[in-house]
Amino acid sequence: MTQHKSLEEVHGTIDTTQTQTWWKRFFLFAGPAFLVAVGYMDPGNWATDIAGGSKYGYSLLWVLLMSNLIALLLQTLSARLGIVRGRDLAQASRETYPVAVNYSLWILAEIAIAACDLAEVLGMAIGLNLLFHLPILWGVSLAILDTFLILYLQKKGMRYMEAFIFSLVGIIGLSFFIELAFAKPDMGELVTGFIPGLKDNGALYIAIGIIGATVMPHNLYLHSSLVQTRRNKKDDSGILTALKYNFIDSAIALNLAFFVNASILILAATVFFKHGYHNIVEIQDAHSMLQPLLGEKLAPILFAVALIASGQSSTITGTLAGQIVMEGYLDLRIAPWLRRLITRLIAVVPAFLVIWLLGENQIGDMLILSQVILSLQLGFAIIPLIHFVSDKDKMGKFAISNLVKMLAWISAVIIVSLNIKLVVDTLSVWHTSLAENEWVFNFIIIPVVILALLLLVYVIYCAVTGKRFVKATTTPHGKAVEIPIIERKIYERVAICIDFSKSDIKAITEGVSHGDRTTEFYLLHIVETAGARTVGDEIQDYETNEDWIELHSYGNRLREQGYRVNEKLGFGDPKKEIPRFTDELNAQLLVIGRHGHGGIMDFIFGETIQVVRHKVKCAVLVV
Repeated sequence: MTQHKSLEEVHGTIDTTQTQTWWKRFFLFAGPAFLVAVGYMDPGNWATDIAGGSKYGYSLLWVLLMSNLIALLLQTLSARLGIVRGRDLAQASRETYPVAVNYSLWILAEIAIAACDLAEVLGMAIGLNLLFHLPILWGVSLAILDTFLILYLQKKGMRYMEAFIFSLVGIIGLSFFIELAFAKPDMGELVTGFIPGLKDNGALYIAIGIIGATVMPHNLYLHSSLVQTRRNKKDDSGILTALKYNFIDSAIALNLAFFVNASILILAATVFFKHGYHNIVEIQDAHSMLQPLLGEKLAPILFAVALIASGQSSTITGTLAGQIVMEGYLDLRIAPWLRRLITRLIAVVPAFLVIWLLGENQIGDMLILSQVILSLQLGFAIIPLIHFVSDKDKMGKFAISNLVKMLAWISAVIIVSLNIKLVVDTLSVWHTSLAENEWVFNFIIIPVVILALLLLVYVIYCAVTGKRFVKATTTPHGKAVEIPIIERKIYERVAICIDFSKSDIKAITEGVSHGDRTTEFYLLHIVETAGARTVGDEIQDYETNEDWIELHSYGNRLREQGYRVNEKLGFGDPKKEIPRFTDELNAQLLVIGRHGHGGIMDFIFGETIQVVRHKVKCAVLVV
């Protein structure tokens, strides 16, 4: 089956095949797990860690450790899928399930990523508010700008993005290391927190929240794609090497995430629980009480800085996950800036509207709702993942062993069961709160939950039986048709766009090669100055005169070689003038050179080619 590559613009851009020392080779492989790890320390985790530490002291540390071990197992399976099959989780789902199931999984994945992104946007906005007193509504609005940051970093290369994320992770880790130095936790008492046990139903509820906030579905999509940015040898030895180094990468990165989450819980236990503050659930409350309880002015500042770094790093990886999900499930390709802008708006718009209409006191409820939505989606990512990496037909000798499969299913049962309990409890609360509008609960919420449950049962059935849906066609776009005998075509009228850049020679060379000495060649240049846009062809400024001279220079050189050439100078907007000239001249071929811009300029100036090719009636050759 022919299919686009996952994250195609950065796919296989880091070569790991060259002979290296162990340390250099690990450095080449290291990176994907750190991008994934930020999802395990995002603002959505902070509230549950703070609540657990302030109410139950160190006693829930074992829950964090268990969550981290489960996360390490699942992320390792996710990386295995990407390395062995060369598919991300969304692509593998598209190849396995019927169309209706595939689209349902896509919708759920998009909702989950939007919910996760919502928590990250709110977290960063809260951090900006705590540090700079910036209104939360403004902070939410600023979150949309990271679309352009991702575009720039991905343009620079995957290593630049990984270095940026690693820097943010370092800031988070260093901040909490200093916070713990201020807090001075009792190490003897702290160790007892790793002994499993739950004091009451409230501890169970918070434990469910910690697990639900720790293991996130978008990280499974993300990791299975990011490992494919490395170019590995495709033989058994190369695959084993990639699996080994990615496991080491995951172990280091996720243990760092565990350190951050444990630090938040330990900080809350040492500062709040020990001083009798057992109901600290809001991030803002925790921030305001750090200085008076610790006696350190730097403590709340470090807390806010870490929160901003956490929100920013998580939003970047969340947006990447949104791209992977859209492209993988739908095999859809749209402009990178547009798909990232759509992903960001899905998170920013609901947050903006709720805060604008209902006020900042609704932030806590929005964060809780986002975690419930994530809980609903988690099984729809874990179960298919276990299915795919267990498939011996697709994975060959790299299918997971029975022992790993058993551990994966135990993890899935724990996570899904606990999250179902969280959903049931939440439904109970909603039923009470919607007493006056019971039809909403009975005819909207309950049917959606039932459909989701049926879908979960179906993917579990497929995973247990190894069932795969056989596609009716073997290619994504249909079968190839018979190709007729092709003869070289000589155009009678060829228009060539000139912009006096390095691309001119390529454009002229390619244009002339599609004609002969009987062909009429038209050299087109559009003057774009403010005067030209206002006055048009009546302008006689220095730039216009110079452009005429240079355009005639091109024409004269071609005429010396025996070609029939006409120069045409237009004025105004190239997106309008080039199609107008092309139609007036009845050109059969338009040749246009690519511009030499990069980064954000590519976004701004790259639109000319896209607009022109849709407006002209003739063939367009971009060189």
